[in-house]
Amino acid sequence: MSLPLPDPSALTLNRRHLLIGASAGALAALGPRPAQAVLNVDINQGNVQPIPIALPDFVPGTPGEAEVAHSVTGIISGNLQRSGLFAPINPQAFVAKVADSDAVPRFPDWRAINAQALVTGRITRQGDGRLKAEFRLWDVFAGQQLDGKQYFTTPDNWRRIAHIISDAIYETLTGEKGYFDSRIVFIDETGPKDRRVKRLAIMDQDGYGVRYLTRGDELVLTPRFNPTTQEITYMSYGQGQPRVYLLNIETGQREVVGNFPGMTFAPRFSPDGGSVIMSLQRGGNSNIFAMNLGSKAITRLTDSAAIDTAPSYAPDGSRICFESDRGGKPQIYVMPATGGNPQRISFGEGSYSTPVWSPRGDVIAFTKQFGGQFAIGVINPDGSGERILTAGFHNEGPTFAPNGRVLMFFRDPGGNAGPALFTIDITGRNEQKVPTPSYASDPAWSPLLS
Repeated sequence: MSLPLPDPSALTLNRRHLLIGASAGALAALGPRPAQAVLNVDINQGNVQPIPIALPDFVPGTPGEAEVAHSVTGIISGNLQRSGLFAPINPQAFVAKVADSDAVPRFPDWRAINAQALVTGRITRQGDGRLKAEFRLWDVFAGQQLDGKQYFTTPDNWRRIAHIISDAIYETLTGEKGYFDSRIVFIDETGPKDRRVKRLAIMDQDGYGVRYLTRGDELVLTPRFNPTTQEITYMSYGQGQPRVYLLNIETGQREVVGNFPGMTFAPRFSPDGGSVIMSLQRGGNSNIFAMNLGSKAITRLTDSAAIDTAPSYAPDGSRICFESDRGGKPQIYVMPATGGNPQRISFGEGSYSTPVWSPRGDVIAFTKQFGGQFAIGVINPDGSGERILTAGFHNEGPTFAPNGRVLMFFRDPGGNAGPALFTIDITGRNEQKVPTPSYASDPAWSPLLS
């Protein structure tokens, strides 16, 4: 049995934005889809059993697309495996071959290798030179199609197509948005430890497509993404004075947010992208300030003799968390976004720093130093439920994936070595090193590109 492909609008992608076809926001469904998926992953339980999923190579339209088809399949498999929620089956175990991605699979062949889910797809080059990518997701035991979409893109954009398909599979089977079609901005570090060259760099979330955004002639620190656009804010210590910059990743246009007297620390965008919040040092203390990017008006949010720094907005913009030593050593505080009486929420052993609010609003991640170790953990905004996810020597700088399911951070082992990036699930499972060309620190995760 062959499933026909209808003609509704499909996603057309390029590097800068999505161009939607005849129906705004529509995705082209490939064949029937049941109202509710039979197969799903319970990602809220303590010990997730990864779903065995079969991913045979996408079928090429002609031999010329075979390499891209194979690569797209490999990226999807790698994304799902790194999530820790899926266990791609070794293709050598397959007892069936997919030659026609439109045909209903022989489900007994896939049940025989204990596959619970199956992905079939095809890559074809269109007459206008674009690539067409289509896939179907199947529940093997129920014998049902769960999802199916098609996409059109330029030939050089095939990696992003693979990430978008990965997100679609992830969302269908978990009920949560995926995070694969996203990027990481970070500090690339090269050279001897006492003469490190630090450049601003960006890459896909899986470590590919590294691109350098600064030349390395100025010290750069704390890059952070705008939640609504592909724009970042960061610190630069060129020309003998710290400056806060805005940088448009796509155009390369850079502008100075402001030249502030004294030292400036940890700028971060508001959820609507209209303001930047930061810590300004004046005298021996530092306080939290917010700047409206349109009017350039600055509002002081804290006024204490302590060091208040590293502010981060709640995703709804109503509150901020920040680090302060007003109680004697660095701890995490929460207060209204307009200022007010801060409430301390961390009371464990040691000191707490670099708090960052989850995109889901449910937890705040932090760095904790205690007993000679640096830990990455999460805590509820009311101070309950503190959990350490990983601990060791000098873990620091957590940043959340767009769906709040995964954290990235950097770890510096000390000595003559340098820092590297790692990811871990918010349950404390599935810690993995992220590949980078050289040493890397201070990561920040972008919002979803699509």
